[in-house]
Amino acid sequence: MTAAHATTPITVTSQSALDGPICYTVRVTSKQFGNSQETRTIRSGESDDFTWKTVPPGGPVLATDACPNYASLPLDTNGAMIRQTQIRFAPVVASDGTASVQLSFQAQMPRGVKDVTKSGKTLKCPNDVTVSQILRFTMPVNGSTKTLTLSDGTEVAVSAKR
Repeated sequence: MTAAHATTPITVTSQSALDGPICYTVRVTSKQFGNSQETRTIRSGESDDFTWKTVPPGGPVLATDACPNYASLPLDTNGAMIRQTQIRFAPVVASDGTASVQLSFQAQMPRGVKDVTKSGKTLKCPNDVTVSQILRFTMPVNGSTKTLTLSDGTEVAVSAKR
């Protein structure tokens, strides 16, 4: 004869843990930097980097390593500057299900060329346009969307769902 042992019942207090995976969708709508969207799953307290590289209106602009800030320019395989949008997304979810988010937005693109004089020589280099902004906001993680407008008019929409 086998003895049966009773165990205490398990009580489910929530659908998923606050530090469990949360699915975030980040969508960028910009006249200057184009439209991009991606969905990723991360946990509270982690950060994620989104990078989109696209061909700018008018096409890539050739750059040489003699151009100022050459190492920081987004380049295609031919060494021509293209446009790039980068977002670092860092949410922390509180016990009430509200995420406090820090979002870093950086974007670069060429807008034609400019003459640069270096060592007595005139070079044609990309006239790079850059936007950089850090935003802090709160949002629920129930599937609703939070839309933010940046200083240049770019819209960033974020939705979060457990």
